[in-house]
Amino acid sequence: MELRPVVFVAGILLSVLSVAMLIPAMVDASAGHSDWQVFAASSAIALFLSVCMVLTTRSGVLTFTLRQAFVMTNLCWLMIATVGALPFALCELELSFTDAFFESMSGVTTTGSTVIVGLDNAPPGILMWRAILQWLGGIGIIVMAIAILPILQVGGMQMFRIEAFQTDKVLPKAAQIAGGISIVYISLTAFAAILLWSLGLSGFDAITHAMTSIATGGFSTYDASVGQFDSSAVDWSISLIMLLGSLPFVLYLRVLRGNFRALINDSQVRLLLVLVLLAILATTGWVVSHEIMDISAALRYSTFNVISIITGTGFTTADFGQWGGFVTILFFMLMCIGGCAGSTTCGIKIFRFQVLYATAKTQLQRLMQPHGVFFSYYNRKPISESVAESVMGFFFLFAVTFALLAIGLGMFGLDFITAMSGAATTIANVGPGFGEIIGPAGTFAPLPDGAKWLMSAGMLLGRLELFTVLVLFIPTFWRG
Repeated sequence: MELRPVVFVAGILLSVLSVAMLIPAMVDASAGHSDWQVFAASSAIALFLSVCMVLTTRSGVLTFTLRQAFVMTNLCWLMIATVGALPFALCELELSFTDAFFESMSGVTTTGSTVIVGLDNAPPGILMWRAILQWLGGIGIIVMAIAILPILQVGGMQMFRIEAFQTDKVLPKAAQIAGGISIVYISLTAFAAILLWSLGLSGFDAITHAMTSIATGGFSTYDASVGQFDSSAVDWSISLIMLLGSLPFVLYLRVLRGNFRALINDSQVRLLLVLVLLAILATTGWVVSHEIMDISAALRYSTFNVISIITGTGFTTADFGQWGGFVTILFFMLMCIGGCAGSTTCGIKIFRFQVLYATAKTQLQRLMQPHGVFFSYYNRKPISESVAESVMGFFFLFAVTFALLAIGLGMFGLDFITAMSGAATTIANVGPGFGEIIGPAGTFAPLPDGAKWLMSAGMLLGRLELFTVLVLFIPTFWRG
């Protein structure tokens, strides 16, 4: 297999990462913190590697085969996570490479699980770097979901290929779509930062939380997460921002082009909003009925944490692990569901449940009327057999991968709740788990190194939709 185009693109992305490292360097320098040298050195290393990769592999024509696209996707995410770990390992926090890689992988996959204890006193450059990693990971997954996964036919994503690239639907070329989405992404981030700043957050906190909210990442600048601000206005605002990040970004382009009903006409969006509303009502009712808090506080905290969990953001404003078994089970289900395809969210995705339901409904109709002709539909369009098979295959792989991760974490000595929720939060890229160790009030720092490496692999699997990674382990993939 010819790998020069793969290495060339990876080198270009690495150069972007090297430039991004200069931002936290300037933040630390302006604060008089010596860690600016760490970011400057890390940026120099990344730039050197990128120049070497680009110069040794550049060619006149840049074309990709299907296999090269798979390799490129995996290489880029692994490379960014590895190089992005350098500042964590070299800064004053003195994280081990295992912890540094875990934190970096958690950032670039927008998972939000952290091993850093004492965020309140952490260097500002590191806090900014965590936000930048999640922000870059957010835009990266949107572009990948629209431009790459449909071509690779991963987990039913091929059904979005025609919608994303038809000239009369959005924009004529993939590059224009990526550019348009980038503008929307930056604009929403700016809107979020201005909104949070107007509510009393410092400029630094407003920018970092805007970046991690729209990316549905969940890294905060405080150990208490968003609960540090103790503001209902901030809670409601970040809830809105997380929800905006969980919607298909290609639909925002349609709205800008005059189709103002594009969002509400999409069945994914409607089902997500219904699920969020029902989960909020159920959680609020449970919390109030068990006299955990009054109805006003219950509605506020339930709304924020339900949206944070289902979008895979992972921000917390309360220790929902103390709200009882019903909430724990409900949140466990929500973290697996996730948001819409083509957004920054993680999990299984809403559309796959819709496809599975439509397929199952059609099968039941055929059982009742064996000679009848029935078709499954998604967004009023017929679902092809290949899409249905891909979706069912994804559900199977998700379940098997979750089970293997949970068993693996159990082998490292983790208790049942920690192992199960750790596996779920890892593959669904959510952030906090359940229990005393990795729950909303804890961190992943106490876990053994082996468990952290296993969870890092799980984050990559979940972020790249399983198939994209697992196909590399099939021997026939490398033949020919």
